[in-house]
This record gives sequence, structure tokens and C-alpha cells, in this order.
Amino acid sequence: MKPSKMLSRGAAIAAPVVLLGLVFSMLLLLGPAKPAAADCGPAISVSVDANTKVAGYSQEQLKNAASIMGAGKALNLSVNGQMIAVMVALGESGLRVLDTGDTAGPDSRGLFQQRGNGAWGSYEDRMNPTTSATNFMKALQGVAGWELLEPTIAANKVQRNADPYHYQKYWPEAVKIVQALSTSKFSLQGSECGIPGQSGAGNDYPWKDSPTWMQAGATSASTSPLGMYYRECVDFALWRVNQQMGSTSAPFRFLNSNFRPDGQGLGSALTWKAGWDAKGWPTGRAPKVGAVVWYAPGAGGADPNFGHVGVVKEVKDNGTYVEEGYNGNPAPDDHNYYTRTVSNTVPSAFLYLPVQEETK
Repeated sequence: MKPSKMLSRGAAIAAPVVLLGLVFSMLLLLGPAKPAAADCGPAISVSVDANTKVAGYSQEQLKNAASIMGAGKALNLSVNGQMIAVMVALGESGLRVLDTGDTAGPDSRGLFQQRGNGAWGSYEDRMNPTTSATNFMKALQGVAGWELLEPTIAANKVQRNADPYHYQKYWPEAVKIVQALSTSKFSLQGSECGIPGQSGAGNDYPWKDSPTWMQAGATSASTSPLGMYYRECVDFALWRVNQQMGSTSAPFRFLNSNFRPDGQGLGSALTWKAGWDAKGWPTGRAPKVGAVVWYAPGAGGADPNFGHVGVVKEVKDNGTYVEEGYNGNPAPDDHNYYTRTVSNTVPSAFLYLPVQEETK
């Protein structure tokens, strides 16, 4: 199978990123570092009136969303928590106060389809948007480390529905609604909701001597246990992701084939930002040790078709960081480990790693 054919299926980045090393020397502009956000999304206030409109949603739905956000503000719940609550209400009731249940829960009622088992208060409580939202959010706050979980996983810890990824498809709409109703605008791209990772011990990539896809003739033997081509930028970066999440030997926790909850492959460097978005993991503009560095095609001299990924090894005080990775230099030093100092403003985004609730 030709590498281009495998790329069409998102298996790995097959084209050497030869331009990256050639052009980087021209791009290391030592500009001031962009200040990182102080926290992972402070609590925000809500504003909605008869003139507030969000495409696809009625005034009733927006008022219910506003009630959820208001309840979150009263609890000093972060914007992330408010979005999770709106996401759940979208997934459970379409942001409507339903006086009906379903097959799985005939006694479920309200915005969050809360059961009549006593855990969610009275019938009147469950039918009240503010009270039901408050009860949901209090339960969410009781989930250890919830702010650093995938939004759908955090929600599932409260709702305990059969499919932990049920709410994932409602996340983009929840973000849109909360942004529209917020008195102070925010951007997920600008939120620095990540955690410091481990920079690793230099070139500890387990397959540093394995043949590249070119040397192996693009056979299955050239694919690592992670499902990427050996000694490509994506394979090294995915190794770091596994390593930092506590998975350092086979069977590895995060693979090209299972990383995204929607079943698509993580793919070449081109699709990594989309992979993070699909998973609900945070991204931003500030380097953090252990974060994946993402270059869109052509950015910073990266390959014009596939882009490039690396990993933040060290963050400096002068607006630069030290990046590590594989296949970031031209031949004959391609497909080898590299480090370089880069200005914070050069990459397209930094992809952060959340703390997982069941890391073992």
C-alpha cells in the first residue's frame, strides 16, 4: 500500500517535513510572550433579552440556557462548567423543560431529565430550570478533577448514561450558545486550560532505530504499535501523549485508531488540531511543558500539505520555548530526534493534555 493511500485514511504523516528545519532559522523572532490565562475559565455572567438571537434556537431555549448559566455564576462555576451543563441540557431535552420521560427513565423530568429517585429534589425542583441546573452543577463539582476531563466524560460522571460519549456532539453548540449569551466574550482557542506535562528524558522514543516507511517500503512493518509510521513527527508526539498519561508500554492507551471518540483516525499532523477538538481536549496559544505543538500546513516552514507536530520540552522567560520531536530537519538528518528554540508566536496552536480520571 502506498504511503499516500494510507494517508488518505489518516494513518500517519508520510511526507518528510524537510522545509521545517530550512525555514525555522528565519522565523525565530524573539517577540514578547503572550500572557497565559490565569485559570481555566473564570465564572462568567449571562445577558439575554428579547433581542438576543442564536441561530436555530428559540427564546424559550435561550432563556433556559441563561438560567443554567445564571445558576453556574451563583455557584462561581467556571465557563467550562457552564458549557458542560448547557451541553447536557441540549443532549437530554434540547434545552426544553420536558414533562415526560423516556424508556430508560419514565420518571425523568426537566432540562436534565433528572430521575424521581430523591437525588434531584422534588418534581417541582426538577421542572425548575434554575434549581435543576444548580443540582446538576453541584453534582458536577463533586466529581474529582472534573474540569480536566473531557466534557462528555465529566457529564457522564454525573448523568451515568450508558454511552459516555453521548454528549460529545452537543459540545460545539453549547460553546456557541454560552459565547452568545455571555456578558464577557471568551474563546476556547485562547483559554489556557492545560496541565504541565513531563518533558521526558530527551530522545527516549522507543523505536528510534526502527525503519522509516521509505526504508521499509511502506509495509506494515513500518508502522509502530501506535499506528503511525516509525520516526515520524506524529509517532513521537503520540508516544509523548501516552507517556504523560501513564501508558508507557503495550497495549498503549492512545492509538491512531482509537484517539478520537467519533471513530476517525487521529491521522497526519494536518488533522491533530481537529482531533483535539473532537475529543474535547483544550488548546491554546501559550506553551506548556508537555503540550503538543501544532503547525498548520506551511506554518513556521512546516510541510505545506501535512503540517508538523512537536512537543514542548521547556518554556523560557524571553518569549521562546524549546521544542522536541522527530522528522523536523532536512535530509540527511530527517526522521531523527531534534530540539530547537522557537518563538511562542510561530506555531498555530498548542494542544494540551488533560488529567484523566482513570490513569493507571
